[in-house]
Amino acid sequence: MTTTARQALGAYGERVAARHLTERGLVLLDRNWRCPEGELDLVLRDGAVLVACEVKTRRGDSCGSPHEAVDPVRLERLHRLVWRWAEEHDVHPDEARVDLVAVQRPRRGAAVVEHVAGLV
Repeated sequence: MTTTARQALGAYGERVAARHLTERGLVLLDRNWRCPEGELDLVLRDGAVLVACEVKTRRGDSCGSPHEAVDPVRLERLHRLVWRWAEEHDVHPDEARVDLVAVQRPRRGAAVVEHVAGLV
């Protein structure tokens, strides 16, 4: 897959994930926030909880499952990044968590979306 096709697939997955989460009551605060340490795909609020959401989009499982892409090192970085986002935006949540939205885009039909809240 070319870089452009990969970027388009990723952007599609982030749009699907954002719609899925906001339809369930989360409030979208930011998309593709970057700093020198990394990037957060989506930043949301779930009640009083600040949520960093990692979005993984796949056409198939040849690259492994989306869940396998979030290893302990990446998870730790996402936890640091969500608190850095809060600091830079002068937001003071009592709690923050990291979620995963896995988007499978089949050749035909609607995307299959799985939301895993509170990765540990």
